[in-house]
Amino acid sequence: MEFENRVVLVTGAARGIGRAIAAAFALEGARVVVNDICSEKSLAAMLHTPPFDNGRTRTMRVDIGDLAEVERMFGEVESVENRLDILVNNAGIIRRGSVETVTEQEWDDVIRVNLKGTFNCLTVAARMMIRQGHGKMINISSVAAKLGDITSAPGYGPSKAAIDALTKTFARQLASHGITVNGVAPHAIETEMSAEWPEEKRRAIVDAIPLKRLGRPEEVAGAALFLASDKADFITGEIIDVNGGFLMD
Repeated sequence: MEFENRVVLVTGAARGIGRAIAAAFALEGARVVVNDICSEKSLAAMLHTPPFDNGRTRTMRVDIGDLAEVERMFGEVESVENRLDILVNNAGIIRRGSVETVTEQEWDDVIRVNLKGTFNCLTVAARMMIRQGHGKMINISSVAAKLGDITSAPGYGPSKAAIDALTKTFARQLASHGITVNGVAPHAIETEMSAEWPEEKRRAIVDAIPLKRLGRPEEVAGAALFLASDKADFITGEIIDVNGGFLMD
């Protein structure tokens, strides 16, 4: 198994894309730390569900928008595991609306979780990885980073665009320490969120995708695993599109 005994922390991993990423690493033998802000009960239930019922998975309920909580989380990981090999920043939120209806609170909420939360995790993880002299960081972005918000309120796209810039900034500044930093930008993935779309919207989205289907969370996970693997050792500062050809750049 490619990631056997490597220590991986995935944020926002209780469901959707994050859960698929955490599961993929678990299936490859990694020691996975699942972070989310959902209830402790929900996180505990994951440990009784394959592939997380392997004795190598731990859960941590932490608000990544709170730097003190993030520092506590990484401190505990270092104390228990003595290292962190891979960080996947997946946690994020979205608010629906438009430029006409968005509120200051909605903007602040999205920026706090998506951008500040990612920044918090990157900076604290960087300290650990610099001490180690190695590490892989993967940030989950979005096609909205490149095209702007379409159905979401302003805030989501800008937060993801800033994450792309953070990815390149951290990649440049951490390369000399043997640390790579890359991103994955999905679009139209089959998750709980897309399951709520009206049928008309779903058809319109699929029609705009050259491959004529929605993506699967496991396909985003595959891109994350590649970037975390030894095969990607000479790749840093890149954003991989996983969108069925919707955006080719």
